[in-house]
Amino acid sequence: KINEIIYYLEKLIKNNCTDPKILCSYIYRNCFIKNWTQNEFLSYGKLLNKNLNEYSKNELSKITKTNNGKIRIGFLTSDIKKNHSITHFLKTVLIDYNKNRYEIVLILNTKNQDITTESFKSLVDKNIDISNLKDVEAINIIRDYNIDIAIDLMGITSTNRMVLFKNRLALKQLSWLGYCNTTGLDQMDYMIADPNVIKKDETTLYSEKVIFLPEIWNCHSGLDVKRTNYQSPCFKNNFFTFGSFNNFNKINDDVIRVWSEILKNVNKSRLVLKSSIPMQKNKIKDLFKKYGVLDSVIFHETKTFSEHLNLYKTIDLALDTFPYNGVTTSFEAIWMGVPVLTMKGYNFNSRCGESINKNLNINYLISENEQEYISKSMELSHDYNKLTLLRNKIYKEAPESPLFNTKKFAKEFFKSLENIYKN
Repeated sequence: KINEIIYYLEKLIKNNCTDPKILCSYIYRNCFIKNWTQNEFLSYGKLLNKNLNEYSKNELSKITKTNNGKIRIGFLTSDIKKNHSITHFLKTVLIDYNKNRYEIVLILNTKNQDITTESFKSLVDKNIDISNLKDVEAINIIRDYNIDIAIDLMGITSTNRMVLFKNRLALKQLSWLGYCNTTGLDQMDYMIADPNVIKKDETTLYSEKVIFLPEIWNCHSGLDVKRTNYQSPCFKNNFFTFGSFNNFNKINDDVIRVWSEILKNVNKSRLVLKSSIPMQKNKIKDLFKKYGVLDSVIFHETKTFSEHLNLYKTIDLALDTFPYNGVTTSFEAIWMGVPVLTMKGYNFNSRCGESINKNLNINYLISENEQEYISKSMELSHDYNKLTLLRNKIYKEAPESPLFNTKKFAKEFFKSLENIYKN
């Protein structure tokens, strides 16, 4: 119930509650609905920055550079566990980096570490566990590692440690991957984006200096499942199946209204939903029931990642959420050969789907507005030949596209870090 959560958080803030956890939650929840402009994201980010604790210089170690001829890069995250979404993108820059040029430190704020955590530790030079350390202790132990570039992989999401970046961990600090928007921090020097998600004339709406990678802001390392060019299930079913496996927070009232319109206009169609995180279904069911299409909606739960991936084989077309687009689920759908229909947005957070499809060179799957989103869904549900051509193109071209070309992406990523280091 995102709208209700926002309502009460707003009441707290209006009553001068400026606890950073409240502010982070408030900013994050507003990503899911269409109420805010990017300027408001920036304004509240700056308010968060103002209310983060700033420690005395006397309490903190001095920041120094490395002196071993390498660039030392630190990645801070709480999410290297349970095959978390970011692991598939972070792995892209860790699997084959130049160890003669770079030294990578994984800074873990992860309390319940598992096999995923251990596998990532083996990819890097060093790791630091700060999960049980207080802020000043964590800042000092990280500073003592003489990291040149500290990269935050969470932003305001997860069990973040924004206050550490507020007090500066390294000479240069950068936001990437976990949160596709401005942090608002005056000490966050850079953020990584691409020309599709942030327009050149919008950079003043982000507190960080925007580093534009030439094609896409992140790249998926691929999945351990054999890709096959299977026929769209509509041929066998004699009905059309839409699907979305994004977490249910992203399925707001507007999304349900639009999806319901599609189901009403496509005879015998189905919509398969599966949340990427466990969530209650009652609110969503009530809304679909209100529009008279609940009987056409199928809710799935899967126990294993293999089952999750196989579920993509049951859908003909993936429907992206808006304004908070899917990212990991869109990459997964494309890896499994399923087209993803998205809608244009107004900021980084809401243009991820646009960048993904542009980098696939399939602009047709980017809708200008709700009406075009509905009409294209209907068109593809009736034109099986067009759908097949799209699926064939995705199958043939996706692996070498910027979405999954890990070597090319890693080269551009480290090139951007080199430029930061030189400056």
